Amino acid sequence: MAVDISRSKPGDGYVVVARRYRPQAFEDVVGQEQVVRALSNAIRTNRVAHAYLFTGARGVGKTSTARILAKCLNCEKGTSITPCNECDACQAISTGADVDVIEIDGASNRGIEDIRELRQNAGVRPSRSRYKIYIIDEVHMLTKEAFNALLKTLEEPPEHVKFIFCTTEAEKIPITILSRCQRFDFTSIRTESIGTRLEQIVAAEGSEIDADAVTALARRAAGSMRDSQSLLDQLLSFGGKRITAADVHSMLGTASDERVGRLVAAITERRPAAVLSELDGAIGEGVDVGQLLDQILGYFRDMMVLAAGGSTSQLLFSSPPEMERLAGTGRAMGLETILAAMQILAETKSRLRYSTQGRILAELALVRACQLEDLDELPKLIGQLRGGAGPIGPAPASNAVTSSPPRVAPPTSSAPASSAPPVKPTPSEAPATPPSTLKKNVEAPDLAPRPAPASSADPNDLLQEAANGDSREETPVARETRALTAESAPQLWRQVLASLGDMVAEHARDYARIAISAPNRLVVSFRAHYTFQRAHCERRAAEFERVLAELTGQSVQVQFDLLDEEPGSAPQAPPSRPVSAPQAAAPNPRRGAELAEHPLVKRAGELFGARLVRHEEPGSN
Repeated sequence: MAVDISRSKPGDGYVVVARRYRPQAFEDVVGQEQVVRALSNAIRTNRVAHAYLFTGARGVGKTSTARILAKCLNCEKGTSITPCNECDACQAISTGADVDVIEIDGASNRGIEDIRELRQNAGVRPSRSRYKIYIIDEVHMLTKEAFNALLKTLEEPPEHVKFIFCTTEAEKIPITILSRCQRFDFTSIRTESIGTRLEQIVAAEGSEIDADAVTALARRAAGSMRDSQSLLDQLLSFGGKRITAADVHSMLGTASDERVGRLVAAITERRPAAVLSELDGAIGEGVDVGQLLDQILGYFRDMMVLAAGGSTSQLLFSSPPEMERLAGTGRAMGLETILAAMQILAETKSRLRYSTQGRILAELALVRACQLEDLDELPKLIGQLRGGAGPIGPAPASNAVTSSPPRVAPPTSSAPASSAPPVKPTPSEAPATPPSTLKKNVEAPDLAPRPAPASSADPNDLLQEAANGDSREETPVARETRALTAESAPQLWRQVLASLGDMVAEHARDYARIAISAPNRLVVSFRAHYTFQRAHCERRAAEFERVLAELTGQSVQVQFDLLDEEPGSAPQAPPSRPVSAPQAAAPNPRRGAELAEHPLVKRAGELFGARLVRHEEPGSN
């Protein structure tokens, strides 16, 4: 791969590495083989389009490729995929000073007036070259009006005009512009390719660099060639003639691979004290907390790839000597646990930018990652629960659910002296009937007390049933149904309210009368001023009917009515809620009339369909 090692003359200003080693031909472009191949074939076959759009992340070669394409088209030695880089046109294009290759910054020339000027100049033929080429960088910064003004010229430009647009945010470009361009997506450059290029530049600069330092620099660049070259330029001033991995970590504020490996090992072995100790040592060495979390997150990413069955070629943040340890650690943690740890680290990394307590957040995240259980066991446990495999793991006897509980062996003479004798269950604890018998509805308030067990019952059975009382409650049983009659209606309604036990049931307790208007039709009546309670109950009538169907064994329709208020009668509370003395006191009619005309009271009546029933003065209770 050719490298430009030209130096600035003594006395001239220093030119940074990223500019001095910029690609000057298609063969120098790193990591964009698909783009180079397409453009080269277009030049060979004379199928060069009038407009191109280069998209991709920063520092991946968009503008450099645009300049190379311009040199291929305007080289004085003829159109070719290998420009000479010696003629005046090639050298002027390389420096961005050619009169026929106009580079425009879309961020500072984004208005409609700038595009109008471009359209006017596009009609003028080039001064010395074959084509007049417009390279617009960050083209997504143009305004909507500017894009619209460019549409016609972009679709049918003069034969001597070519457009090359470069952008990092292609989604912001109107579809009308995209449809008029040939689009090429520039991908992020692989770490190995960046490392190879950096080694060539270091050799050309007359310096040396360790392999570990190259790898650390290439990882830090995150796919951007320009970022890696800028970091290398900084290191050449920092590290002298030989650059080591320690120099890279010291300048970047990152931790060594050994420390990151020890941190991850401590997380895997669930040793929070060791994690905190390693974190403290890293911060003492000047490691940035955010950079450290990025390194650990990258380490977990490679572990995830191996745990998910990926190949070693897909690893991005680990060196070859770490592959075996990485695979072993991934198997020990399990894929689900690795994913949970990565989520914790990623959330913490996003919170660091809004907090001044970066160390505390990092300690919190790492200790939480240490406390993660083996999450890969969860699917197995859930599968056992769904399959009805019974209790999982040791459980106390009171929570065991078995179809035929084992009999409790009576104490023998060989039992230890300190063993407590079996406690004989009291009559209230003993079951009223054998487990195989259907139980009555426990919510009915009129259930008779359970009879005491017969003296002839086996004490072992009684003790086992008392120990497994919770288990008996969990076994499926059938309700005892009873007919809906005028006599049983109030009692059935109270059972319904006890079964629901929510806020609507509380409203339903304010009923005044229960009656049967027709077969299987229950009428629940409220007093005239209980419109709010009636409205809420009507919305949940289906739930009341469902519970009544379970209790009676047949479909029952529930109807909610309001009673007519008798003239001169004071409102009364429902039977289930006795009225306290202050509430039973008769209100002042004149004061009630004044409050009824208050704007807030009138508005509340309009919203809720209510009216003023009584009022209480402050301190009346």
